[in-house]
Amino acid sequence: MIGSAWNALPEPLRDPVALAIPAFALLLAIEWFAAVKLEDGTRGSYKGSDARASLGMGVVSIATTTAWKTLALVGYTALYVYVAPWHLPADAWYTWVILILGVDILFYAYHRIAHRTRVIWATHQAHHSSEYFNFSTALRQKWNNSGEIVMWLPLPLLGVPPWMVFVGFSINLVYQFWVHTERIDKLPRPIEFVFNTPSHHRVHHGNDPQYLDKNYGGIFIVWDRLFGSYADEIDRPHYGLTKPVNTYNIWTLQTHEYRSIARDVAASRSWRERVGFVLGPPGWTPSRTGTKETSSSSS
Repeated sequence: MIGSAWNALPEPLRDPVALAIPAFALLLAIEWFAAVKLEDGTRGSYKGSDARASLGMGVVSIATTTAWKTLALVGYTALYVYVAPWHLPADAWYTWVILILGVDILFYAYHRIAHRTRVIWATHQAHHSSEYFNFSTALRQKWNNSGEIVMWLPLPLLGVPPWMVFVGFSINLVYQFWVHTERIDKLPRPIEFVFNTPSHHRVHHGNDPQYLDKNYGGIFIVWDRLFGSYADEIDRPHYGLTKPVNTYNIWTLQTHEYRSIARDVAASRSWRERVGFVLGPPGWTPSRTGTKETSSSSS
């Protein structure tokens, strides 16, 4: 029954993330059990209300992501059919290499922009709102994928079939599940040099000054090394936003930053301030002397 239902879906909606859900659930249960039995007060902690909030956001994100992908399919197909100068064969190995590398470099770019542009950060910050770092945190996903939909546009323009674009991003997302844990220490140096690992991603979720706005990579950490956004894990990070939201209400966690932007814009004295509050980095504040101050993207 599951197989027939899967095959009945249009190719772009056959999401590998859905197939990975049983593995996610198993790993989460194992990690939770380990936290209960082995908890030493410093690593791998779980809090029931926090984990339930993460799971709730993940469930809703499945529906919202499907809706965004359905909308994107129309645009991607038009670009692929009418604009792309060539069509890459789906059965060629090099097409899959282009896809995986292309999705990952575009994810890096989007991820970095999301941390430095407040209106996009308003969408992404929900993923960073947990003060715990475990497999449930990986499921704390945003509900607005519009930014990523726009960021993937170069792929159908390069001739990658639209359904492959969605599969490629899902592969990227599935990979990132396992890096959300404190139970895995640093791996052998060649792996740490090339790939995103739990150690690298713990840094990314840290709100400590030395870790802010670092390690944006999805599958590969080499983009951060190339573009100057890499930081090594020295001390155990402190997790969460620099200004905690202090709620487990999933609607509030997803929307509070949009409301903050609206309040700041309403109180603005000029168009420069309005633009700054929307497109400036998170924490941007206008200076009445003509300069501006910024704070970290985890604000």
